[in-house]
Amino acid sequence: MLCSTCRLRPPVTDDGRCLLCAGPAGAAAPMPPAPMPPAFIAPQQYLRSPEGLAKAVVVLLTLVAVADVLAVAAGQNTRRVVAAGLENDFAAYDDAAASLADNLYATAGVLQTLVSLATGVVFIIWFRRVRLNAEVFDPSMQPMRPGWSIGAWFVPIANLVLPRRIAGGIWTASAQTNTDGSWRTVPATVMNLWWGFWVVSLVVSQYATRQSWKAAQPQEILDTTALVMGSDALDIVAAVFAVLFVRALTRMQGERAALGTYPLGTPGVPGRADWGRAH
Repeated sequence: MLCSTCRLRPPVTDDGRCLLCAGPAGAAAPMPPAPMPPAFIAPQQYLRSPEGLAKAVVVLLTLVAVADVLAVAAGQNTRRVVAAGLENDFAAYDDAAASLADNLYATAGVLQTLVSLATGVVFIIWFRRVRLNAEVFDPSMQPMRPGWSIGAWFVPIANLVLPRRIAGGIWTASAQTNTDGSWRTVPATVMNLWWGFWVVSLVVSQYATRQSWKAAQPQEILDTTALVMGSDALDIVAAVFAVLFVRALTRMQGERAALGTYPLGTPGVPGRADWGRAH
């Protein structure tokens, strides 16, 4: 059973509202008898600032976008060399230019791989940090246990859905409440755009990679290179929205930490939380 107002949290008042929607009046409402602990008692009492990790993630995501731009340029150069050969049936094919194009394309691919791996590691560490903070802010909004903030990324197929589900819980729990303690909705547009572009770029990249492995004829190389360039362009857009998402969520958690660890008005809980050292 969920709150009759927000449909998100367990009800704690006689009229079926949760603690946040009930406002100050809800703070005095007795908790209904239940075998489980109260909904807003978190397993930890401290927060850790995600700001340092967020800065590192932003820098790495910027490098991802730069590597993608270089890959697009290398791909365009490869297409130019191959197209020039097709024009005269490779009668005057420039082997030196072709070799240079291959080397540049391969180097760009290696750079993309290295930067993406580094970014993925640091991003997941940041993601776990904000997930643990969300557990302190409002554990009732978390759809999965904290460990899934890492594991969800490594489950085939499910990793296209589960991390977004976890991010949604973090986003809602990190939203700054209204001054009267009531729940406030923060539009998740930037999060949805980041996730949408990331999933699309991932799917297109996988398809383009498989097609490039099968490409043997010059025209096939031209087509698959263009497809890979398209996936790189999508990845650039995804990286931009990822930066906006990381910065927005990190800022939200800082503002939320200044208001209090638990939902405002929770009996017996301090009204303010500082970044601690636990986790």
